[in-house]
Amino acid sequence: MPCPALPDGFDFTDPDLLQHRVPLPEFAELRRAEPVRWVPQTSNLAGFQDEGYWAVTRHADVRYVSTHPELYSSYLNTAIIRFNEHIERDAIDAQRLILLNMDPPEHTRVRQIVQRVFTPRAIRALEDTLRARAHSIVAEARARSGSFDFVTEVACELPLQAIAELIGIPQDDRTKIFDWSNKMISYDDPEYAITEEVGAESATELIAYAMNMAADRKQCPAKDIVTTLVSAEDEGNLNSDEFGFFVLMLAVAGNETTRNAITHGMHAFLTHPDQWELYKRERPATAAEEIVRWATPVNSFQRTATQDTELGGKQIKKGDRVGLFYASANHDPDVFENPDTFDITRDPNPHLGFGGGGPHYCLGKSLAVLEIDLIFNAIAEAMPNLRPTGDPRRLRSAWINGVKELQVSAG
Repeated sequence: MPCPALPDGFDFTDPDLLQHRVPLPEFAELRRAEPVRWVPQTSNLAGFQDEGYWAVTRHADVRYVSTHPELYSSYLNTAIIRFNEHIERDAIDAQRLILLNMDPPEHTRVRQIVQRVFTPRAIRALEDTLRARAHSIVAEARARSGSFDFVTEVACELPLQAIAELIGIPQDDRTKIFDWSNKMISYDDPEYAITEEVGAESATELIAYAMNMAADRKQCPAKDIVTTLVSAEDEGNLNSDEFGFFVLMLAVAGNETTRNAITHGMHAFLTHPDQWELYKRERPATAAEEIVRWATPVNSFQRTATQDTELGGKQIKKGDRVGLFYASANHDPDVFENPDTFDITRDPNPHLGFGGGGPHYCLGKSLAVLEIDLIFNAIAEAMPNLRPTGDPRRLRSAWINGVKELQVSAG
């Protein structure tokens, strides 16, 4: 197999690279020539005392690692592939309390509890309310004269309101959730001047807010999801700490990812006007899944090998970190016909934008798809002639495929 033509030192988690683009050409080169490749890093560059990670780029391999937690752990080094080099190991280990960073059987126990939030019945019960909220969000944006920022005025609003509605956070507090979650993930972006310490403080504030909610419901039960999750703790429900970390995960997994999918989706429509015309005319049910494939809001998560094993013809040693690159998997031509084409009628669409299956498959997939469907239907009806007035400004982040700003005009 020929060696991939990559520059020396090329690192797929480099936030400077990812601030400008997703490295799709380099992913294609790896899939062709070396689909599992060792990427060296200077010791502690990513916050880990090691010398690098294995980049996994093929759809089949990403799926294999995702579905074998006994071989590839989320707990040992967490799922975050790159922290700041100054982070203390204790701060990394503290994140093991988040569902994202657990392994079975503890992961199984907590997931079985929190998945009550995301039952089909619970999501259906939200649909009419969220539809009305989507139309209200778009109407308010439409009323603005001149250009406006699609991210803050449209994309972020419905995910925030959905989370607030889902677990009973007062809608007036949603801006707090937005601010805390932004600070937690923006430590790599100098524009925000957010340090690891500020990010940790924001996480602490969010957890404390959620724990206070849990304490209130234990004292005064209500007919809501929080009460369902935290009451009768000895009967298999969440304790206050666990509920706090669950809400923290929702703030990132349910807010940051969905809002970035919506933003990338809008930009895709604006740069593929034929698809926008098709969407306005036919509203295909397949559009949301293609938006998520195209956007792939999470660049990568990682796993850590629990034993010596083999993957893609490479010998993976116990303790090695393994990076799962979802954008690469979602552009794998062995799985997707014309993967570099944005096609809202694509069906089937076995993308890995919600994870590669296995225990960490996205709990909130149904809610995210619903939000995407609702917001684009509302945009198509109220702002059918939306146009860009500037290029998207990307977030500097090692693992979130984020957009900070997208200036548009309602036309």
